[in-house]
Parts: sequence; structure tokens; C-alpha cells
Amino acid sequence: MEAYAVVETGGKQYRVTAGDVLKVEKLDAEVGARLDLTAVLASSDGTTLRVGTPTLADAKIAASVVDHMRGPKVVSFKKKRRKGYSRKIGHRQDLTVIKIESIA
Repeated sequence: MEAYAVVETGGKQYRVTAGDVLKVEKLDAEVGARLDLTAVLASSDGTTLRVGTPTLADAKIAASVVDHMRGPKVVSFKKKRRKGYSRKIGHRQDLTVIKIESIA
């Protein structure tokens, strides 16, 4: 089994391995910049699993920013029948595409 880690960013948790490409909540970094994700919740080297309480102090994930983009449009539509009430609102989330370089 290969090495993997569980990392938290943008309020969500992702299981990552080296070479993965992720779309995460927008990060404040330029395209091409290298990032260190330090909120590592769990890490495995392929044989043993280390779990943090809540994070591992000595673990970090090296990643690089590939692109900034916007996610798909999500439409929220509310309606109350026979009352003449309807409300439609759309939302597009700003995303950052990152590539996981290494797990340490």
C-alpha cells in the first residue's frame, strides 16, 4: 500500500497521495507557488497509520498551485405554492487547483 495522508483545508478533509490533483476552496497564493499544508489529521507510510489529536505536529504536505477557477453553478430555488412566493439565487464557488508534491 502506498503512503497517504488526510489533510484539512477550507473546512473539508481530503485523502491525498503524492501526485494527486485537488480542487479546494480558494487559497491566497499565486499560480505556481508552493504551499505547505500543515493541518494533517492522519498519515500513513504504507504500513503504519499515525492519527493526530487533532493534528500531527511534525507532518506537512508540500503542494503547488496549478490554477484558480470557479466551480459549477449551484441554483437554490424556493417556492411556496399558491402564495405567489418564489426565490431563485445562484452561487459559484471560487476554487484553487493544487497538486500534491510530497507527503512528509
